[in-house]
Amino acid sequence: MLIFKAILLTLLIVCAISTSISKNLLTSVVIFMSYSLVMSILWILLESPDLAITEAAVGAGVTSVLFFVTLKKIRAIDQRKDEKKDEIEE
Repeated sequence: MLIFKAILLTLLIVCAISTSISKNLLTSVVIFMSYSLVMSILWILLESPDLAITEAAVGAGVTSVLFFVTLKKIRAIDQRKDEKKDEIEE
């Protein structure tokens, strides 16, 4: 169990660093979702199920949906599709 906790903590650190380093906003949001899910698993291992449920619902659920809606509103997601179309046509 100690090895599993160490792997989760390492994954948590990797997710935190890669979220801040990533230049693509959509990728950052997806990595942030995985960060929240790993954090909720860690809360379960720390025997705090109420925080685990809250982290999963708010961190991975509501916050990620709000980020996706924001990216859609500022057209960051649509720009990626347009760039791919331009690359295919060339």
